[in-house]
Amino acid sequence: MIRRAPKALFAAALVLWAGALARDRVDAWIDRTVLPQVLTETSVEMRDRTGTLMRAFPVSDGLMRLGVGSLEEVDPLYRAMLVRYEDKRFRDHGGVDLMAMARAVGQAVLSGRAVSGGSTLSMQVARLMEDGTTGQLAGKLRQMRVAMALERRLGKDEILRLYLANAPFGGNLEGVRAASYAWFGKPPRRLRPEEAALLVAIPQSPTARRPDRHNASARAARDRVLDRMERDGVIDAATARVARAAPVPQVMRRFPMLAPHLADRLRVEDPAARLHDVTLDAALQAKLQTLAARAAAAAGDRVSAAIVVADYRTGDILASVGSAGYGAARQGYVDMTVALRSPGSTLKPLVYGLAFDRGIAHPETVIRDAPVRFGTYAPRNFDGEYRGDVRVREALQQSLNVPVVKLTEALGPARVMSALRKSGAHPVVPGGKPGLAISLGGVGITLQDLVQLYAALAAGGQGPALHVTGAASDLPRLVSPEAAWQVGHVLAGLTPPPGAPRGALAYKTGTSYGYRDTWAVGFDGAHVVGVWMGRADGTPVPGAMGADLAAPVLFEAFGRLKPAFDPLPPPPPATLIVDTADLPPPLQRFREPGAVFAAAADAPELSFPPDGARLARGEALTVKLRGGSAPYTVLADGRPLATGLRGWEWALPLQGPGFSTLVVVDAKGRSDRVRVEFQ
Repeated sequence: MIRRAPKALFAAALVLWAGALARDRVDAWIDRTVLPQVLTETSVEMRDRTGTLMRAFPVSDGLMRLGVGSLEEVDPLYRAMLVRYEDKRFRDHGGVDLMAMARAVGQAVLSGRAVSGGSTLSMQVARLMEDGTTGQLAGKLRQMRVAMALERRLGKDEILRLYLANAPFGGNLEGVRAASYAWFGKPPRRLRPEEAALLVAIPQSPTARRPDRHNASARAARDRVLDRMERDGVIDAATARVARAAPVPQVMRRFPMLAPHLADRLRVEDPAARLHDVTLDAALQAKLQTLAARAAAAAGDRVSAAIVVADYRTGDILASVGSAGYGAARQGYVDMTVALRSPGSTLKPLVYGLAFDRGIAHPETVIRDAPVRFGTYAPRNFDGEYRGDVRVREALQQSLNVPVVKLTEALGPARVMSALRKSGAHPVVPGGKPGLAISLGGVGITLQDLVQLYAALAAGGQGPALHVTGAASDLPRLVSPEAAWQVGHVLAGLTPPPGAPRGALAYKTGTSYGYRDTWAVGFDGAHVVGVWMGRADGTPVPGAMGADLAAPVLFEAFGRLKPAFDPLPPPPPATLIVDTADLPPPLQRFREPGAVFAAAADAPELSFPPDGARLARGEALTVKLRGGSAPYTVLADGRPLATGLRGWEWALPLQGPGFSTLVVVDAKGRSDRVRVEFQ
């Protein structure tokens, strides 16, 4: 019988017995052990704000090996089952269990074959680290030596963690986290008894017990683990009975594929990082990926969709849907959240906000919508019709082209582009020099940057930079709180899609030239959402309009984000809310380009404070003027500071700390302005 026993197992037992007689020499032998590399390559992971796995990449050899940072990431029942089944004296031995080895040898002698193994968890980790053999004497001795060295240098918890991270679980799965996602679709933090037992059983024979290919074998092995756990008191009889009745998974599940475009970008930006913790919400991301796929399919052939959601109070991006599906269909591999496209009319709110801020216009200012020419450029409204005299509020809500181009001319295209960059966007102008057409979409911008712009407006003119990693950082002020609120209030008056609540969302739609891009961007009292729909290759979608295609998706996205809209904020205290007739005369009607800035010899000129001055706060603001015709009106950030003024010097009410634009307008509508900072 002895001659038929496994030679390697018997020889290993003899070596251990001899080693016990020469402890000092064995200690020195163990201390001289050169350990293999402990840190194996693990999959690159992207996790959401709660630690939920969103995407994992295979390691270089094609394996899915998800790292285990601590034992707390793994269900305690599974850990208890594993130790009890594989190495019940794990916490007591020094890497090699002499009692288990003797038992294995005895069983082999009596039966003539290996009935049980004598390998400890520490020895199994040693084998996994070196990918060594178990049936040869030299390999078994090497495992013992490495196991005992690991015990001395790493400790029990670290050895157990290494097992949890590297044990094989069938196919290309290594580590309990990868196995739990593949077989149960969830992390191993909370496992049912039958799930824990299956994960204990598979590594003993990962190919023969692979559940999707050898389901009966996997079930039998699982039930043997459950029987042992019941017998040893780890689980009670009722729990074991229910667990044995549970089915064993028959398919290997796919790993999460949430925000795959973002994960690709982060991996390229930081190829050395193994873990990317992002601000996204995995549950919301999944809902919006489904929404984008459904909306694109309904919109027609080759149409894709992209969605970005952010909390503009913190700057956290909560969802980033790059396409209608991460695949070849509809060119789904193209990330449309960062693709440069023409924004159509979605930049118009910025132009109006700047005009309100600089005292050029007010929502109730009358502006003429009629044919006009600027050199060789003659803008037309989308429908080719003109409305005559309209209020600025109506011009923005109806998305008229002529009025916004007039305001762009008055502001200067360079100032509009500067403000766009100040918002955190990175626009690209064809030819490099901005023209009046930028307010109608004549500029390239990404969906993410467009959402950043609207986040600044939603946050009262100044908010944090949107981000998916790291901490928030504040951006420069874009417009005054009063101007930002006025823009939002006007946009909240747009007619929503059928069935959507009125006034709950400040939003704007846009359609680029040739029906190539459709947009809808909006915000409530807490969040901002942007939607793009079109074809990734830039070919037209005939008849597609932002109001018809993208706007309904915008409102649906808010519905998936939360059960109810957060209310839009009230107006800042200094906001001028009056009818047209009650506005200061220079603001009642917009003067055609050039009239406001006429450089006549006797035009008013602010001699103090100078442009760019930093002023200490005192009891009053001193303003000095040269030229012009009385009476004068002084505006601060678009609101009247004083009217009916005469003379050349005035002491006016003090402004709060921060930047402010002061404008003086004389009786003939001529003006001058300066930008100052109050400290």
